[in-house]
Amino acid sequence: MSDIVERITEVFTAAGARGFVHAREVGVTGGAEVSVSADEPVVLASVFKIPVAVAYAREVAAGRLDETERTVVTARYRIGGIGTAGSADDVEMSWRDLARFMMIMSDNAATDVIYQRVGQAAIDAVLSDLDLRRTRLIGDCQGLFDSAYAELDMDGLDLEQGFAQLPPEQVWQLSIVDPERTTSSTPREITALLEAVWTDRAGPPAACERVRKIMAEQIWPHRLTSGFDSAVKLAAKTGTLPAVRNEAGVITYPDGRRYAVAVFTRAHTLDERLPAVDASIGRAARLAVDHLRAG
Repeated sequence: MSDIVERITEVFTAAGARGFVHAREVGVTGGAEVSVSADEPVVLASVFKIPVAVAYAREVAAGRLDETERTVVTARYRIGGIGTAGSADDVEMSWRDLARFMMIMSDNAATDVIYQRVGQAAIDAVLSDLDLRRTRLIGDCQGLFDSAYAELDMDGLDLEQGFAQLPPEQVWQLSIVDPERTTSSTPREITALLEAVWTDRAGPPAACERVRKIMAEQIWPHRLTSGFDSAVKLAAKTGTLPAVRNEAGVITYPDGRRYAVAVFTRAHTLDERLPAVDASIGRAARLAVDHLRAG
């Protein structure tokens, strides 16, 4: 095991998790990389919203979707969480702002409204065009929760409590935490997707710029961002499910060098709050980027 792989692995071990990492410098063909189980399948959780955002932006760029048009997020999408997903009343909003809510705060209802508007075929086309053969999106947020309901033979969970109300053995057996049975990818393919967005290969330049801009507005500081000082710019997307804590994004240094980093973790516990695991994502990313910069 190389020194950098061992150091990153130790970070996750100390946090009580297993980690999966891939990092590459953006725009450097055949450049160095950092790989820690980077080709193993991982549960994407809300990281799946990156290809959804790309599909959305491509539809806007093609003129098939007017981003200033307004739509209503109704109780049909009230699946809990932040943003429109947790609103008490119907919310009317432009497609542009729904896309922002989807990415900057991980609004599940906004995601599902966009997912249904754009369509599975357009999202799959993003993956196909970029030859991301191991990335699979099986549905929207509601679909993921519905799969859990069906497996538990329940009409629904109390999303205010999340999965904490269930016996742990039931949660560990759910398909949503098994990459072989749910929306999944590999760390390497996610950094390939990010690099394509940052080099205007994921769609028209205007579409890629739209995705980059939205991702740069993400509000969560506790994972990737925790590993870097304020001189470094980050544009990223988190993902969270029972035992799953992820984040993938692009890190830009003042000298202009950019690094696509994808960090996925699987904790050894189902505790709702896992600050050590959250922090390990930032530490692992920093180790990986420091290694690439020193190479």
